[in-house]
Amino acid sequence: ELGFKDTGAMWRSKYDMPADDFAKELDRLWDQVRPLYLSLHAYVRNKLREKYGDIVPANGPIPAHLLGNIWAQDWSNVSKIVAAGNSDRGYDLTQILKSKNVDALGMVRYGESFFTSLGFDPLPKTFWERSLFVRPRDRDVVCHASAWDIDTIDDLRIKMCIDTTEEDFTTIHHELGHNFYQRAYNKQPFLFRDSANDGFHEAIGDTIALSITPEYLVKLGFLPQAPDASKDIGLLLNKALEKIAFLPFGLMIDQWRWKVFSGEITPDKYNEAWWQLRLKYQGVAPPNGRSEKDFDPGAKYHVPANVPYARYFLADILQFQFHRSLAQAAGCPGTGSTPLHRCSIYQSKEAGKKLATMLEMGLNKPWQDALFAITGQRQMDATAIRDYFAPLQKWLDEQNKGKPIGW
Repeated sequence: ELGFKDTGAMWRSKYDMPADDFAKELDRLWDQVRPLYLSLHAYVRNKLREKYGDIVPANGPIPAHLLGNIWAQDWSNVSKIVAAGNSDRGYDLTQILKSKNVDALGMVRYGESFFTSLGFDPLPKTFWERSLFVRPRDRDVVCHASAWDIDTIDDLRIKMCIDTTEEDFTTIHHELGHNFYQRAYNKQPFLFRDSANDGFHEAIGDTIALSITPEYLVKLGFLPQAPDASKDIGLLLNKALEKIAFLPFGLMIDQWRWKVFSGEITPDKYNEAWWQLRLKYQGVAPPNGRSEKDFDPGAKYHVPANVPYARYFLADILQFQFHRSLAQAAGCPGTGSTPLHRCSIYQSKEAGKKLATMLEMGLNKPWQDALFAITGQRQMDATAIRDYFAPLQKWLDEQNKGKPIGW
């Protein structure tokens, strides 16, 4: 009745291009980064095989339950298993935060100070009065972190049960990215008070989080000096287990749903098709036999909650494209003494101006215009990920020599 052939087509219509073209665009971006994923997959599979033996095939999919995450979308929890001799990154941010007695409010203050260092105004007083920072003692709450713009003007808040951990330190920077984006476009007409596309909104905070580098931690007084380049593989491997491992999962969730919505996947094949896509994109297999009596897609919150998921795949692509451009504005273009993965835009007013220009556009222009404002490109480009992880790709290829790639 709304003029779309199915719900998937309606979701894809929000990206300033024909719905079918958007699906092809995601495949194009995936093709750009797939070689890096294949290298990471092969390396992790070999390390897991060393630990668990033949339960992990030498040249097949990885059993999903061995990757440390219920959806196998983030492999950070197996970092100690897959670490190599030179993959220690040189510091433990969680321990540093605890040793300095940084509390929940202090964690948020560090996040805010990153944005103000770029030239953004501090958060309003009401943010500090109305946000939820710690788990209440008198009631149950949903602790899943989220950012809120109550009046679409300046009543900004976050809802989060903050622990003193590196993960929450990073998450705070991510959530505040939403808040500062929300404030930046609050002068737009009401209908344009949103991001250029939903991938942009998710990408901004993660772009800032890419600047939580050892060099940034030195400026905060958390480290006396940055670890030398010998620690780069450790830094990059830890990041890849989070970011690169996520990419195929971020892609296949909506690949599955679009086919469900269109009728291509029928109810009697829901679970079978789910695992076919997980095999195709992620190279993982279920830990035991599955059938249509199971409904494994329902274990992912966004599926029963009907939340579109392509935004997270786009955000994983865009954050590196944004970071590369902002790093150039900040004067560390990814060559010479400051490689892209070591660049922090903290305190760079030039990077801040470029970021603000894009944020203030809101939804007033097609996302291609917003992308051009920050990167000078009109097409999403995953080569920034390859640039960022280039030293790791070289290292992984050396580790994988003579061993099977793919599944």
